[in-house]
Amino acid sequence: MKTYFKTTLLSFALMGFLSCNAKNKKQSIVLNDTKIEHHEPNKQFIKVALLLDTSNSMDGLIDQAKAQLWDIVNELSYAKCGTNKPNLQIALYEYGNDRLNGSEGYIRQVLAFSEDLDDISKELFSLTTNGGEEYCGQVIQTALNQLKWGKNPDDLKLIFIAGNEPFNQGKVNYKNASSNANEKDVTVNTIFCGDYNQGISSHWKDGAQLTHGDYMAINQNRATVHIASPYDDAILILNNKLNKTYIAYGSRGSQKMALQAEQDMNASGYSKTNAVKRTVSKSSHFYKNKNWDLVDAAKLDEIIIESISDDELPKELKGKTKTEIKSYVAKKSKERQAVQNEINTLNAKRKAYILKHNKENTNGLENAMTNAIKEQAKKKKYTWK
Repeated sequence: MKTYFKTTLLSFALMGFLSCNAKNKKQSIVLNDTKIEHHEPNKQFIKVALLLDTSNSMDGLIDQAKAQLWDIVNELSYAKCGTNKPNLQIALYEYGNDRLNGSEGYIRQVLAFSEDLDDISKELFSLTTNGGEEYCGQVIQTALNQLKWGKNPDDLKLIFIAGNEPFNQGKVNYKNASSNANEKDVTVNTIFCGDYNQGISSHWKDGAQLTHGDYMAINQNRATVHIASPYDDAILILNNKLNKTYIAYGSRGSQKMALQAEQDMNASGYSKTNAVKRTVSKSSHFYKNKNWDLVDAAKLDEIIIESISDDELPKELKGKTKTEIKSYVAKKSKERQAVQNEINTLNAKRKAYILKHNKENTNGLENAMTNAIKEQAKKKKYTWK
């Protein structure tokens, strides 16, 4: 029994060590003449819950979130866990807004964990500010309770909370919320909007350290810096080509395609460069639309074309045979891959150009979040290509 117990403990330790480093789908480990099969872990997720103070003084913070969303998504798209590219899920909460329910701590779940980048963009652009009470401990505890964090040890589970009032306000003690975060393997990162030392004295640094997270201070009113490049116009032309490869199907297809166009417009409303960054996000593996796009759906479900009814199809495919539909979908899939490859090629040149011309990243929220995520990802043995 003692030998079995030691073997079991050692096997678990080795499996933990191999996580995010498993190069094969199955590996054999021999311990005390016992052969243990180690399977590559399930698909990993980077799960980010963004808790934003939407009180009166936070207009600049919300603007930064809207303007820098695609930078953050693009940076995360380069992450790897072993040989896998993890998926991304983002949840969004607002707190500290008088329009919200006071009995619930002036907190609202804007969006549960979602992989739909268009929905995330839409909800960010819907946020408005209004004065209120900011209860950091309660919004952290609410996010921990409501969201599906899962139990995969390879998932990177992060909370980013941003605001400018004392961290210890409200009926929920932030220290208790931090203990619960540790139990769920969730790291809390705090972003104080204001003076660095003021954030320390108002407990924002302590709120991060309790879960081994990062404490950061930013100037929320600093305008986002967008650096134009000689490749931007060509990338935006490719965005139009990319949009033409989508085949809307089902009851929500046309609505979701309109939402895609709307978020293109929201991005371009900040600047041409921001629209370019969104286009780059749309060419990454994070941008998936299987629920309304037949190309993405067919990649993940080979039988969907066989089972789809004629009234779910777009106008151009109604009355077509299954063979004709498959041929059309395959053609659009090939076109999309070609366009995405062109975007990624141009983006590599764009990144090199920006690196040469931008000696210092002054974008507060983006810089704070991506630096923290990369540093904490090392603990899970994530790498960046």
